[in-house]
Amino acid sequence: MGGVISTFLSADTIRPLLSYVGGEAKYIWDSKGEFDCQKEDMRNEVELAEQRARTRRTTSVKRWFERVDRGVTEVERLQQERDQEIDRLCLGGLCSKDLISSYSFGKRVENMKNKVIELKKEGEAINQLYEEVPEDAAVAIAVERTIVGQESILDRVWRCIIDQEKNKGIIGLYGTGGVGKTTLLKQVNNKFCSDEQHRFDVVIWSVVSREPNLKQIQEDIGKRIGFSEKSWLDKSFEERASDITNTLSRQKFVLLLDNIWDSKFNLTELGVPLHSGSKIVFTTRFQGTCGKMRADKKFEVSYLRDDDAWKLFQEVGGFYFDSHSEIRELAKTMASQCHGLPLALETVGQAMAGKEYPEEWRRAIEIISTSASKFEDMEKKVLSRLNFSYDSLSKDELRSCLLYCCLFPEDSEIRKIDLMEYWKSEGFLDSIGGWDVLGALVRACLLEEAGDHVKMHDMIREMGIWIANEIEKEEENFLVRAGVELTDAPKVEEWEGVKRISLMNCGIQSLPEIPTCPRPQTLLLENNRIKEITDSFFQSFSSLRVLSLRGNGSLTELPVGISSLVSLHHLDLSFTGVRGLPQELKALVNLRYLNLECTYHMCKIPEQLISSFSKLQVLRMLLCGFWHPPIVEEGNVLSDDAESLMKEIHCLEQLNLISLSIGSSRGVENFLKFPKLLNITQALSIREWESLPLHFLHVANLENLEQLMIWNSNLEEWNIDWTGEIEKVLQSGVFRNLQRVIIHCSNVKDLTWLAFVRNLKELAVDDCYDIEEIISVEKLSEVSEMMGELNLFAKLETLTLGGASNLKRIYRDPLPFPQLKQINVWECPKLEKLPLNSSSAKGRTIVIRGEEERWEELQREDQATQNALPAGLLPDT
Repeated sequence: MGGVISTFLSADTIRPLLSYVGGEAKYIWDSKGEFDCQKEDMRNEVELAEQRARTRRTTSVKRWFERVDRGVTEVERLQQERDQEIDRLCLGGLCSKDLISSYSFGKRVENMKNKVIELKKEGEAINQLYEEVPEDAAVAIAVERTIVGQESILDRVWRCIIDQEKNKGIIGLYGTGGVGKTTLLKQVNNKFCSDEQHRFDVVIWSVVSREPNLKQIQEDIGKRIGFSEKSWLDKSFEERASDITNTLSRQKFVLLLDNIWDSKFNLTELGVPLHSGSKIVFTTRFQGTCGKMRADKKFEVSYLRDDDAWKLFQEVGGFYFDSHSEIRELAKTMASQCHGLPLALETVGQAMAGKEYPEEWRRAIEIISTSASKFEDMEKKVLSRLNFSYDSLSKDELRSCLLYCCLFPEDSEIRKIDLMEYWKSEGFLDSIGGWDVLGALVRACLLEEAGDHVKMHDMIREMGIWIANEIEKEEENFLVRAGVELTDAPKVEEWEGVKRISLMNCGIQSLPEIPTCPRPQTLLLENNRIKEITDSFFQSFSSLRVLSLRGNGSLTELPVGISSLVSLHHLDLSFTGVRGLPQELKALVNLRYLNLECTYHMCKIPEQLISSFSKLQVLRMLLCGFWHPPIVEEGNVLSDDAESLMKEIHCLEQLNLISLSIGSSRGVENFLKFPKLLNITQALSIREWESLPLHFLHVANLENLEQLMIWNSNLEEWNIDWTGEIEKVLQSGVFRNLQRVIIHCSNVKDLTWLAFVRNLKELAVDDCYDIEEIISVEKLSEVSEMMGELNLFAKLETLTLGGASNLKRIYRDPLPFPQLKQINVWECPKLEKLPLNSSSAKGRTIVIRGEEERWEELQREDQATQNALPAGLLPDT
């Protein structure tokens, strides 16, 4: 073929041409099958590798796949044209136009053949199919909702960040509270996780809050740039700032600061260098802060337009409007009353979810419309919308319980059990149960569920404080400085007329001598540095119902003036350094709750003191005196045999919950003498036995036991008659509430009895030198028929194994671990493998911490298990 194409061809000419085109095409079709196999083999290997953490296909493989896909498309197109061109050649091709078309097709076939050969060679030459992904610059943050109506702001902010111009280094997002600034900033953070084109080394996230905790912000920065908490433990604020400056000066970084209130917030003081190429993005409620922070670019985050607000309102409420024709229009009116504020739309929309009667909607619109008229400026309009959810609560007790949560620091997780104890001591739960309150507040979106804790959104918290101090000032009135870096307590005049005081998580070292405080019912001084309280401090607190000194480790004694607290219901001394209780505590005749847990240095409690609290309902003494031997003297109920203590506790007729530490075999014997105590024990710590007077069944039948700690005790004698006793155990429904077990005993061989702890969430096995396995298959097989489906560790969340030098295995077979979150392993040199396979904790990630060098020695069940688990153990921190 070539030159001048004749208008007439003979059969002798057509045959070679037909043979050539058909032959070349056949080669391509045949090669395509081999080629497809080569491509699929490579793709399968790459996709399997990409299932492992931090692994991706190489750029050369990625581009080769793209070229192959384009080639396959072209081959398929040639296949469709092939029959037509062959038919033309067979008919003789009398038309020059037909011959030109056939000539062109032949050239395309020839080119495709060369391209297939070239692609096959390129694929065979690729040595590295996948590679390890470098550490991400940013850590993804969970976002509560999608962005509605604010996509353009996100896009403009992102363009400013990736723009390398020097004059766009500081970017401010401002707008009223609850308008969506935090959500936008989280989306900015997460774009760094998905956009691989940015050129930043590290992205740092920190929450500033209304009262900035500068040390915490430094820790947030330090954690992201490689400084551990231990390395900074003894360093001053200035030394940490120097470390931050030296590190960030050599990096291109993005610092995301959420919720700046104080316009005097100083980045340089923190140690943050302001150099070319790095970016700082912050959110604030005040436009003026952008100027004072010297923002090069600022964006207003404003309210949503009506159509976007309606879209968000429907999304959060999940409305279908099928129940009544009027509800759609009423819902639109309700959405418009939120004035485009995302937080109000979320709160109100979720509060109205499930409302099926027009009368409910009309009433709700009337309430929200009325409350909005009370406020003039934007901030108060925001709070008034949030106040709607507060006003919608069905009972006064619910409102009081909600306001009480405002006493805790911003962003804190509040233990549900502790919170309900506070509510009970304050008298809020006389006609309603604590779990009912929690459920109602979570459903109303005023508290957020967090496992064993709840959280309060900072805007809801601001609303509650505003309500207490403005709307219900006569009834409530709070003094809240929780989570603020204070070394001195507020001035005495600030205490006057206040009902509830919270100075939690501060650095207060001393208290005012005699505050004038005739009304207070609550005083929360948790986690401060108080060393001493003067005898006169409590003299004006006769109406106080709740006092918490928890976490003041430097406080070694209580003032005798504490006897003034004659109305006190709740006294929390846990985690303090108190060494003894004064006789003057006998004056607290109304005490219902006493917490002495983790008062490790406690060595003396006077006789007849505990028994004098005739109204006591909760007594917590877990690890009380754990680090300090009791003073052996007459009149001290803290003794090794614990006989006097048990007798006094037994006298408390209203007592319904205790936690105890027992330090001797005599103490265990005395504990077992009082069946009432066995029935109300929630947590038990036992240590230093020479013999074992406590039988397996004794512990198994502690119906309310949630936590069990056994230290330095002789568990070797805790032999179980697996054929005679287990049937009784199974019939009695043992360990139904036990959730946390800590074993610290050198001579235990196995802990097979844990198979009966069906609700176990946390297990720690420390310094058990003789133990060889946790669960013995041989022992379980003896009772397998009685046990039915085993479901070992079905609710376990945390497993800790340490100092077990002879431990070979946890269990013979892999376990599903549907709730497991973390495994901690160290100093277990004979441990051969973890009981995990590719199905363990399916759909979730198990964090494994321990000695990094041990990882490769641990056997995995199969390759799929190795792919499913992290690439190595995280260092023990």
